[in-house]
Amino acid sequence: MPSVAEFSDRVWRIQQEWARERPDLDVSPQGVIGRLHRLAGFLDEELLLVYRKYDLGAGDFDVLATLRRAGSPFERTPGELAQHTMVTTGAMTKRIDRLERVGLVTRHASTTDGRGRVIALTEAGRELIDTAFTEHMANERRLLADLSTTEITQLESLLGRWLARFEEPVPGEPD
Repeated sequence: MPSVAEFSDRVWRIQQEWARERPDLDVSPQGVIGRLHRLAGFLDEELLLVYRKYDLGAGDFDVLATLRRAGSPFERTPGELAQHTMVTTGAMTKRIDRLERVGLVTRHASTTDGRGRVIALTEAGRELIDTAFTEHMANERRLLADLSTTEITQLESLLGRWLARFEEPVPGEPD
């Protein structure tokens, strides 16, 4: 495992400058937070390469993937979509409208709640998300290729534990 001094990246340079200017402060948290922040930006751009290929934004992809992983008949209520995605409820209607306009989803009345609506994948939507998701997984695998299996497992565990401190547990899932 390389020592922190071996990372002469922008974050390291910023830490060095702050250490010089404010030696009274421990700037070591920047090593983690700064790098995660920078990585998130790079990863977002790399993930968007696949989404854009299919004329999707990240939110569109997330909605289609959420419907697909619901299983047959590949539908959820708008509220369920908001709970199962990284899309806010405010943005959900806009996403659904767009996806419906391009023929990837449909809306219909709920069979269990006469007032409720259900969003469902169309056949075209299912085919698109199956193709896009396959490429998305290959892209994510590519992005992790420089890490060993052990490093990936360790990183996933560390990030999962840390994220659990911020997120509410998923109802029905073990803590």
